[in-house]
Amino acid sequence: MIRPTKHKTPRRPAPKKQSSNQKDPVGVYCRVRPLGVEDEECCIEVISNTTIQLHAPDGLKANRNGEFKETQYSFKKVFCIKTSQMELFQDVAKPLVDDLIHSKNGLLFTYGVTGSGKTFTMTGSPGQGGLLPRSLDMIFNSVGPYQAKRFVLKTDDKNGMEVQNQVDALLERQKRENQPTVVPKTPSRQRLDPEFADMINPEEACRADGVDEDSSYSVFVSYIEIYNNYIYDLLEEAPYDPIKPKWNGGGTPQRQPNQEFIPPQSKLLREDQNHNMYVAGCTEVEVKSTEEAFEVFWRGQKKRRIANTQLNRESSRSHSVFIIKLAQAPLDADGDNILQDKNQVNVSQLCLVDLAGSERTSRTRAEGNRLREAGNINQSLMTLRTCIEVLRENQMCGTNKMVPYRDSKVTHLFKNYFDGEGKVRMVVCVNPKADDYEETMLVMRFAEMTQEVEVARPVDRPICGLAAGRRQKNQAFKDELSRRLEERGGPVNTESTQSVMHQLLQNLPPLPASEITDPHDDVTLPRLIEVLEKRHKIRQMMTQEYNRAADMLKSMLQELDSSLVSKENLIQDQRGQLGEKDKTLHSQKTEIDRLEKKSKMLEYKIEILQKTTNIYEDDKRTLQQELESREQRLQREQTEKRRMEQRMQGMVQDTKHKWEKECERRVCAKQLEMQNKLWVKDEKLKQLKAIVTESKTPSDQRPAPDKPQRPSRERDRVPAKRSASPSPVPTGPPVRAVHRRSHSAGGERWVDHKPSSNVELDTVMQPILGSNAIKVSAPSEKALAKCDKYMLTHQDVASDGEIQTKLIKGEVFKTRGGGQAVQFTDIETLRQELPTGPSVLWLWR
Repeated sequence: MIRPTKHKTPRRPAPKKQSSNQKDPVGVYCRVRPLGVEDEECCIEVISNTTIQLHAPDGLKANRNGEFKETQYSFKKVFCIKTSQMELFQDVAKPLVDDLIHSKNGLLFTYGVTGSGKTFTMTGSPGQGGLLPRSLDMIFNSVGPYQAKRFVLKTDDKNGMEVQNQVDALLERQKRENQPTVVPKTPSRQRLDPEFADMINPEEACRADGVDEDSSYSVFVSYIEIYNNYIYDLLEEAPYDPIKPKWNGGGTPQRQPNQEFIPPQSKLLREDQNHNMYVAGCTEVEVKSTEEAFEVFWRGQKKRRIANTQLNRESSRSHSVFIIKLAQAPLDADGDNILQDKNQVNVSQLCLVDLAGSERTSRTRAEGNRLREAGNINQSLMTLRTCIEVLRENQMCGTNKMVPYRDSKVTHLFKNYFDGEGKVRMVVCVNPKADDYEETMLVMRFAEMTQEVEVARPVDRPICGLAAGRRQKNQAFKDELSRRLEERGGPVNTESTQSVMHQLLQNLPPLPASEITDPHDDVTLPRLIEVLEKRHKIRQMMTQEYNRAADMLKSMLQELDSSLVSKENLIQDQRGQLGEKDKTLHSQKTEIDRLEKKSKMLEYKIEILQKTTNIYEDDKRTLQQELESREQRLQREQTEKRRMEQRMQGMVQDTKHKWEKECERRVCAKQLEMQNKLWVKDEKLKQLKAIVTESKTPSDQRPAPDKPQRPSRERDRVPAKRSASPSPVPTGPPVRAVHRRSHSAGGERWVDHKPSSNVELDTVMQPILGSNAIKVSAPSEKALAKCDKYMLTHQDVASDGEIQTKLIKGEVFKTRGGGQAVQFTDIETLRQELPTGPSVLWLWR
């Protein structure tokens, strides 16, 4: 069996709202309350009027190993502990009240840790009224003279507004006065609660500018609280039941015998035809003065749920929302009555929200209901934080994530404000004591994130197209009419006439009881006839008075008509003259506009020329500076070049002198080598000659040959100077000096390390390393593994410019890792010196 498909009800299309491309960030302000005890540790410091600095307490720093550092947070404005309630209102709430009077919505809420002064900021105390009473005072100071009569503007059940005429409004007032107290009546002005009677000084009263005088206003207030995520009406009063009273005189639920408290009925959120959220069935009271609004607020404030906790003696256990709704209806063309068209009525509202403070159960030690309340408070604040985070992410990253407004009643109720239905401002209240450091830091982060959310700026609503100044013209007409009536001796105004008629009606004899119980009763009917005759006479007197007043008014109206005709003729003539003057003024204005345009054009050209001149002058100064810098650079380069040339010339001369010495030394060495070779050859020839001649000549006759002297450098050596002391006399045979044998003459195997950069000197004295020595030009681990000794030949230039050779010797041993290591033990130095004579001196040390 196929079930028929159920079609869903199509969603009602949302009305097209006037979009505004301009956006404003959420205005976040910070207020610092004073410390409870002067010696208490403080963790907040006000740096400027827009910045505060938060630093961790000493104990927390020690526990966290210095993890917390000093952090700064910026706000639109910071209010220190000396800021008065008036200064706070001027900067925060006054612009919102001004927008409310000009038909724009606003939302203002306080946020912070429990005990940070949120309720004091919103409500205040006697002599120090908070934001809420000052907002009400400013509203009534501004629209007080233009208020409509009670019940002329009436709220409906769908967040709308209805318009009633004067007669229906009068009947509604009489009906409300006669029926039992179900809906709160308008409070009396004579009996004011002393707790809020002196909240605002008269010197601090303020009013809005630009109030539309051609409109009538009505103010409605409602007060709700959100407790455990349920909405309750604080102004609701249950019907009176004489048998089972459920409410006591204070408006709070009364305990029945053997039963629990009767809880109030929670309210639901609804969406009106404009997709704005409202509380269905919420009580809205029309108030006509600041005192009346105060009394309504205080009656609801006494019902609000508060409790005593470890951190706050009067801790709010719910979020309170005080809604001020202002209805603005234009007057008709005569400027006397309200225009009977509810589509022309503009309704704006200002929501003042006192959020409950976030708290930690570890500090409050809450149990039972207090624990449940704290959990719901923290959950609703967490939902508000989540919504702000999603809004910020959607705006900054261009995403389109769904904002979870419905997760909490607080965010669901005010979602229209974040969608562009009005301005949003937040006052962050902080307690500077060190115990609230961690909670305060979370509040600061949330406030910093909230400032990055932008809300569309509300657009101006259309106004009625009737002529302006209707109320003033109607009032001028009434004043003129009263003056004419006073001159003719008639009633001064209609109000006095109505009061006279009311007194006459009150003076009529009352009707006697007309119940006849006896057919022979001769008293009741004559008495009734007598009373009716008296009332008839009074009625005739009233008719005559009315006719006389009507005739007088008729004659006066005729005179007014004639005077109006003459005045209209005069006005026509003046209009003709004004037309000619307007033409003249128009021509003069056109000429002035032309001259102004010409003047502006010349000023513009002068400005352009001035800018061009400034640009050229700047370029000139820049080029001059660049030229000077280049000249200085050129001078420095030339100086450096001359210094470099001098240095190079000195180096060339030094190098030339050094090579000349080297060449002379090498030539002398070569000459000596050749002389030695020649001497060896001569010696061999002489020996050969001696061997040949030896056989011919006997040995005893053989003369001793003259031994040739080998050329040596000793002959070229300069003889040393003799000492002044006598030389020692030899006492015995001469002792032959022992020659010190070099360490390199052992039987070990050597590694001869001569770098390739060394210069071959071809000296006579050379180290004897043996035929099995391994010669290398770079260190080699393979060569070290095969040898026992190591020698490094190192050459450098001595202080006199000669080449000095060092033989650095060491022993090779194996390391634990299987490698080879060298430990240096001795250094031999070979140095060449050029004597002053032609010979060369060799020294071995």
